[in-house]
Amino acid sequence: MLVLAVETSTPQSSVCLATEHGTVAGATLHPPPRGGGRARPGGHAEFLAPAIAFCLRSADLPMAAVSGVAVGLGPGLYTGMRVGIATAQTLAHARGLPTVGLASLDLLAFEVRHVRRLVCAAVDARRGELFWAFYRHAPGGMLRVSEFRLGPSAKLAGEIEAVREDVLCVGDGAIAQRALLESSGAEVGWAANAHPSAEALAQLSIARFVREDTQRAEDLRPLYLRKADAKINWRTRGALHGGPGARADAQAAPPPAPEASAAEPAPGPRRGED
Repeated sequence: MLVLAVETSTPQSSVCLATEHGTVAGATLHPPPRGGGRARPGGHAEFLAPAIAFCLRSADLPMAAVSGVAVGLGPGLYTGMRVGIATAQTLAHARGLPTVGLASLDLLAFEVRHVRRLVCAAVDARRGELFWAFYRHAPGGMLRVSEFRLGPSAKLAGEIEAVREDVLCVGDGAIAQRALLESSGAEVGWAANAHPSAEALAQLSIARFVREDTQRAEDLRPLYLRKADAKINWRTRGALHGGPGARADAQAAPPPAPEASAAEPAPGPRRGED
């Protein structure tokens, strides 16, 4: 099975083609370093179509060979989530393909799945806030052990101090607040762990496609943690017409319940919902 994965919930955009045997092709648009210049206007939207075409061309495969589309659902930046989900919906709907949506924080945690310490995945939520969740190592990957949270960095620092154990923080939000989080006793990762990737998304989604644990394109919903964002009409801001988002005050799907598995490297019994 060939999966096309699209992840745009943070300033980084990435696309990946993968099978059960690994990555076939990929492309990534890295954001400029902090203080190193402005991001290109329309970066996510301008990048995705050429990147998908590049991956297909590199793999010498037609779009018709793709059997499923995976997309990152956030929590993250509103524009990036909108562009990624709308792209996944359009591609899947055009060919009648199943989709899988996964949380961006789960993807960050999956990238450090070999760590035995408590892991905190944290992304920059802007407005002086972070999105975060905690994870522990589990057979085959990482297990989410908290709800998705939104708040000031000082609140996260307080939670880290309260757990009284070694914590590794990953994600651009953690990097931006390195001094504060390190002062609370955590270790903070570096640029390699700054953003969720389409490669991790593809790896995690394949097992769901194989066991047909998928959803319709029109049912994909971003994971909003801010009430103001959740009240924005998803249909009029780029979602596929005709879906549940047609309601004027469409509500986004609530964050998944705690203790959901963030790693599913092979088909098997379900450990939880994302």
